[in-house]
Amino acid sequence: QVQLVESGGGLVQAGGSLRLSCVASGRTFSIYTMGWLRQAPGKEREFVAAISRSGRNTYYADSVKGRFTISRDNVKNTLYLQMNSLKSEDTAVYYCAADPNWSGSLHQLREDEYDYWGQGTQVTVSS
Repeated sequence: QVQLVESGGGLVQAGGSLRLSCVASGRTFSIYTMGWLRQAPGKEREFVAAISRSGRNTYYADSVKGRFTISRDNVKNTLYLQMNSLKSEDTAVYYCAADPNWSGSLHQLREDEYDYWGQGTQVTVSS
């Protein structure tokens, strides 16, 4: 098992930046394909970005492509999400998630494939 704890959320003005972190404890971090997902008030949870075990491959939702960057440090057991040019529609609770078994293409990784989830961190973008 792995435990995931997100941090870095907060209130930011539109056009600003935030960096989310997700620290993993438990099993070896590098065995997990990792993802960031978010849920806005009154909406379904949606995919944001995913990263392969090594960090060499990444995949983004169209809505964040070019603005957000997912990365990981397998030595520090930490997943990151750098968010730039934030918009009001990015307001949501952001979750990191881990999948120990995925070996396919990141764009095929469904939300229900993730086995472990963090508690979430709130990001609020004011316009």
